[in-house]
Amino acid sequence: MPVVDNSGCKAALPEQEWRVGVVVPLDEDRGRGPNAVAELQALVRGEMEAVNDFIRERMASDVPMIPDLASHLINSGGKRLRPMLTIAASKMCGYQGKDHIKLAATVEFLHTATLLHDDVVDESDLRRGKETARMVWGNQASVLVGDFLLGRAFKLMVETKSLRALEIIADAASIIAEGEVMQLAAAKDTSTTEDAYMRVISAKTAALFAAASEIGAVIAQRDQTEAAALHSYGRNLGIAFQLVDDALDYGGRSAALGKNTGDDFREGKITLPVVLAYRRGNSEERAFWQRTLQQGERRDGDLGHAIELMQRHAALDDTIARAKHYGAIAIDALAIFPESPYRVALTKLVEFCINRNH
Repeated sequence: MPVVDNSGCKAALPEQEWRVGVVVPLDEDRGRGPNAVAELQALVRGEMEAVNDFIRERMASDVPMIPDLASHLINSGGKRLRPMLTIAASKMCGYQGKDHIKLAATVEFLHTATLLHDDVVDESDLRRGKETARMVWGNQASVLVGDFLLGRAFKLMVETKSLRALEIIADAASIIAEGEVMQLAAAKDTSTTEDAYMRVISAKTAALFAAASEIGAVIAQRDQTEAAALHSYGRNLGIAFQLVDDALDYGGRSAALGKNTGDDFREGKITLPVVLAYRRGNSEERAFWQRTLQQGERRDGDLGHAIELMQRHAALDDTIARAKHYGAIAIDALAIFPESPYRVALTKLVEFCINRNH
């Protein structure tokens, strides 16, 4: 992202600026982080191969730009956590059919569509270390292909003939859109409260995690108690996931994020570490946040100073502490299910999300 120098002109961000960062301690010695996703992937490998085949099939279009652009993002190296949640939750609930494959593909299409739209709204240049689709094909194409994927998602849901699953994912799509609008309204607003920020991530991030998990119980025709438990699991996992992401942007390693440390700062995003540091700071420190984020006037060394202020006010540590709280709620939500490899994997997934610092 460009910065503004003292003349008011845009200048390239110096290389040393984006390398500034400190690693947030996230209990790495527990040793379960990186292996948890691999364990879940191994458990659902057969189903996820079918999901990937389904995604490739349903991305097909007579308009070449559509599969090209969609593939650019879908094949960019994401872990596919959300569709894996649908597969694992449905198997934990004893589902034996095939419709969970379609629903998992639906979740991935919806997620991909929101990423395409997010990158346009946020004016993002990179995602997972690659140029965003909007940088390659432009904003208009990104928005329209996102709309195409939304259409594909809803067609898949109809094919499952589960009205309840359709209702859950349709609600999630609406909530995600509301979250985007809330974030846009609060963009670069340093007066944003923690409650307001939590409402944004509950809508933008947690809603799809919750839906992806809940439909696993719905497709298996389990009772409302189990569906609600999986909704709680997904929602709280999603919140924890996003809070750790917020902290890692200022205190992690680039490989953990798929982006450079400090991207949120350069894009002027108000995340929880910023909210905490701003609220706890003095008038001079608040003026710094207003200049860099609200007014967009960033100078050499500002990212390093931002991290220093966060450390001074324990903003990163407290963001992780909040993430651990939501992670504990997610794990407790699984307690009503019998012990199984899927329950173990879903529990370890929470620990991975909390402990990922590399």
